[in-house]
Amino acid sequence: MSKKVKKQSTFIDMTAMSDVTVLLLTFFMLTSTFIQKEPVQVNPPQSVSEIKIPETNIMSILVEKDGKVFMSLDKQTDRWSVLEKMGEFYSVEFTSEELKKFSLAPNFGVPIHGMKQFLGLPSEEQDKIIMDYGIPSDSTNNELKNWVKFSREANAELIIAIKADGTTPYPVIRDIMNTLQDLRENRYNLITSLRDMPAILND
Repeated sequence: MSKKVKKQSTFIDMTAMSDVTVLLLTFFMLTSTFIQKEPVQVNPPQSVSEIKIPETNIMSILVEKDGKVFMSLDKQTDRWSVLEKMGEFYSVEFTSEELKKFSLAPNFGVPIHGMKQFLGLPSEEQDKIIMDYGIPSDSTNNELKNWVKFSREANAELIIAIKADGTTPYPVIRDIMNTLQDLRENRYNLITSLRDMPAILND
């Protein structure tokens, strides 16, 4: 008469695995950097350079293919300070609520005298109309120059990065570079996309 084999419990304690999963998730959440939403689509020219710009203290100048200029600052305190200074310079008084709303938006690009009206719109409306404007940067009204100047005053450690579309006319880029030179800002980065290099064939 054969004996019945007693069934062993198949229970596996998953507590340790759950702890590891939570730790990994927390790690990736704390170390990940989120890509900021840009007001317009820009396809930068290609290059073979692999030099990366830092992830903090960045002033980005975004230039779309038709020449419209937008800016971004990565720190809320810098954005708050620079709008205050622009308001004082152009005699536009911003409320604390408007300054706070501006500081929460990483990108900006409307003329300063239309900024109050722009900040009063819902964020969905802002996203729809911002691409129709841009920061004035021509010889008759160069607000870009003052945005850069006051941004530098707010944070002396800022690194300037220009991201232009590959089809942006060169005179537009030249004028922006001339604006930076007028402010003695002679060090800046040009953001490009990495070009695929052809493989070297062995003989």
